[in-house]
Amino acid sequence: MKIPYWHVDAFADRPFAGNQAAVMPLDAWLEDDVLQAIGEENNFAETAFIIPDASGEADYELRWFTPACEIRLCGHATLASGHVVLERDGGDRVTFRTRKAGILEVRRSEAGYELALPAIPTERSDWPEAVSLLGRPPAEVWLNPDGYGIYLFKSEEQVRALDPDLRGLGALGDDQFICTASGTETDIVSRVFVPGGGVDEDSFTGSAHAALTHFWANRLGRDNFTAFQASQRGGHATCRLEGDRAWLGGPCVTVVEGTFYLSG
Repeated sequence: MKIPYWHVDAFADRPFAGNQAAVMPLDAWLEDDVLQAIGEENNFAETAFIIPDASGEADYELRWFTPACEIRLCGHATLASGHVVLERDGGDRVTFRTRKAGILEVRRSEAGYELALPAIPTERSDWPEAVSLLGRPPAEVWLNPDGYGIYLFKSEEQVRALDPDLRGLGALGDDQFICTASGTETDIVSRVFVPGGGVDEDSFTGSAHAALTHFWANRLGRDNFTAFQASQRGGHATCRLEGDRAWLGGPCVTVVEGTFYLSG
């Protein structure tokens, strides 16, 4: 069986930056264990699988797999999927129906593309077990029950210097530990750790920015700002809060286009 395969660097204007995603269009869903095995074989933070949406609600159905599990929402692999479809088929926008995140949209923009995700609200809270593992106590903790935690630090320098206990954080579950502060060259900066989901530190996390967009728009008092995720590869985005949607803007670069061979 031959499956079309794209390796895309998302939220990147050049190769070897942003976050890597594999995008694999299918005619119909394969068994879940096969999809998971492909995700493990690709060994990217996410592999995105798309099939034509027979329901008429969207253009495609979309699912995402890390090397360890299927996840409920992934931003960078959705942007990568939109990039693949729009570059292959043309057009200005494409929609994706997901199992737990509703209908998502990617459209062309001056920045390359814009991605609409559900804005993820958080509430002031505390999680002493997680805080003790971050390596430095944050100034504030904001949590969402679906597994998104924002840990606010006083400076970009503190965020960049973090050396968390990844094994300990992974033992707490597949939550996202989103560490953030005001930025020096961008409005905000972040690092995102998801060791329980098979990704120790993510290169650029769209879903985390769906939470950060809601959080920082309220804190900054404006709906638009710039963001940088300070991973080893690094990734830039524009963030805009529009009602209950977080719009993330950025370019994509195709690094590999080819064929995945599935046999056995």
